[in-house]
Amino acid sequence: MSGRTGTRLGDAISYLFMLVMFVFFAGPLTYLLSMALRDKREVYRGAARYIPDNPTIQNFITVLNNSYFPIYLWNGLKLAALSGLGVLIVALPAAYAFSRFQFRGKGLSMMGLLLFQMISPLVIMVPLYRYMNRLGLLDTHFAVVMVYIALGVPLATWLLKSTVDGIPRSLDEAAMIDGCNRFSVFWRIILPLSAPGIASVFIITVIAGWSQFLVPFLLLTKNDLMPIGVGIFNFRGMQTDSSIQLLAAACLIAVVPAIVAFLSLQRLILGAMTSGAVKG
Repeated sequence: MSGRTGTRLGDAISYLFMLVMFVFFAGPLTYLLSMALRDKREVYRGAARYIPDNPTIQNFITVLNNSYFPIYLWNGLKLAALSGLGVLIVALPAAYAFSRFQFRGKGLSMMGLLLFQMISPLVIMVPLYRYMNRLGLLDTHFAVVMVYIALGVPLATWLLKSTVDGIPRSLDEAAMIDGCNRFSVFWRIILPLSAPGIASVFIITVIAGWSQFLVPFLLLTKNDLMPIGVGIFNFRGMQTDSSIQLLAAACLIAVVPAIVAFLSLQRLILGAMTSGAVKG
């Protein structure tokens, strides 16, 4: 009885903890929704009610009808998707090499990737700006995508290495006996069997690129080049009738796609992050 009681108490504590975490993270989003559903009059009179007296979707319509907002959405999607593809192009061969080859400095190189991942982008912002300025790449999506790729490759390489580690080496050896070279093994064996992990890493990278703010804010100044994160920041100054409720609606429109993508594909993402965890 005591063991069963302890199990129930542990379950109750776990559920309570998850409930607290849900309120902690979902609370700001629900308040943002409350602000987005209010009209200007209700916002400026300082209404303390959580549920608006007269909910309206006019704020969302106003935001979507803004001439710049679809451009921000397209730029955000474009930069995120290109960075996801770029990260895969760089990280996949690196993950295969780390998983299958033995070479001097392998452990040090893997540790270096982790150390690079822990460096805050704030540390490199000033030299990055000067570097891109000298190359003439300011106000270009190419520069932003390259930085996104550099930031995303370390984590992607670790995740993809775990995926490749889970593929038996005997398949590589059998393919090479049949006449395949290393590239053919990588292309015909590793890539198809790594598809779930590749999809997960792509999704993670796209979500990270979609939510980026600091890099495009530093490297881009033209409105028609800005992604959604920076566009929202400048949205208030560009609209003569903009106010808190419009900014709340714009933020929700920007945040919801990433949340929906993560919730819909969370099993796939968690599978990639935990693959190879049991395996040494």
